[in-house]
Amino acid sequence: MDLKIGDLAKRTGTNAPTIRYYEDIGLLPRPRRREGGQRSYGPPDVRLLTFIRQCRDFGFPLEQVRALVELMQDRSRDCVAARDMAQTHLDDVRAKLRELRSLESALAGFVQSCETSCSGGPGPDCVILQDLAAPGEKSAYRKKRAQ
Repeated sequence: MDLKIGDLAKRTGTNAPTIRYYEDIGLLPRPRRREGGQRSYGPPDVRLLTFIRQCRDFGFPLEQVRALVELMQDRSRDCVAARDMAQTHLDDVRAKLRELRSLESALAGFVQSCETSCSGGPGPDCVILQDLAAPGEKSAYRKKRAQ
């Protein structure tokens, strides 16, 4: 199989600039070149780029993807390391979810306070805008986020 960069992109659901970027940062090996200088890819490239794409779809940062690629290619390393990296990433995702739920609650409170306090007056009198400008402990937003 001898694929051009566009064919590789289609097979893996990636795009050519991303493939070139991954090559530039050493995540993908430099491809063979055809006469005329066009890149040429084969099945191992399809597999590796598919792996990288799936890792990115799961939200793994590039350095963790790099570590997973190295693990995938090193027969002397134990696959428990992959589980550990996935667990760490899962813990990070769960922490972000807690943070987003707190943000959602605070924003819902803002909207509710606006619905009960807003008379449709001028922008400078807006309850939400005033609260966002309130320093420290006076801000209902900060109080809600701290809970």
